[in-house]
Amino acid sequence: MLFRRALLAGGLVSGAAFVLPAGLRAQAAEDDAQKLVAAARQQIGVTLTYDPAYSRLDYPGGDVPRARGVCTDVIVRAYRDGLAIDLQVLVHEDMRRAFSAYPPLWGLKRTDRNIDHRRVPNLQAFFKRQGAALPVSKDGADYRPGDIVSQILPGNLPHIGIVADARSADGARPLLVHNIGAGARLEDVLFAYPLTGHYRYRV
Repeated sequence: MLFRRALLAGGLVSGAAFVLPAGLRAQAAEDDAQKLVAAARQQIGVTLTYDPAYSRLDYPGGDVPRARGVCTDVIVRAYRDGLAIDLQVLVHEDMRRAFSAYPPLWGLKRTDRNIDHRRVPNLQAFFKRQGAALPVSKDGADYRPGDIVSQILPGNLPHIGIVADARSADGARPLLVHNIGAGARLEDVLFAYPLTGHYRYRV
């Protein structure tokens, strides 16, 4: 969490001995979730199109122009902008350590830092390996702002989005920020497609 990382960076506590009190842990988690959601929401009206074209990216911090992207870019940008967490780097480094733990869906024999973090199955594998996987349910109350959910779209297409801090008209479920084809949008689609994963990832 950012509060804990700030204390460690400032030399105020040692990493081995430091444990936040339960109340502070809960508040820090809530603060991180709010920052993550705010960063996702800020993409609405900025990312206007869906563009899956392969692009060579800078490293670290590589991105395609913000006006375009895919569903995974919503997640990557939210973590970068909201929590200063670079999934491009983290996924790349984890794949280098454990390449066989990631889905062999693209016929690759080594990592590709231009695209690995922009593929839904790779993010799913990364979050699971970080202990961030939570049960998938059909109860909207189980999904908190800042959670990540993966889905499967018609045609067996993987999709991913981030749980927002707004709810459906009937209050039964949270909305998602995602890019399903027309840019980043806030929509009532949590249960519109079969869920394949539920994650709550913080560093």
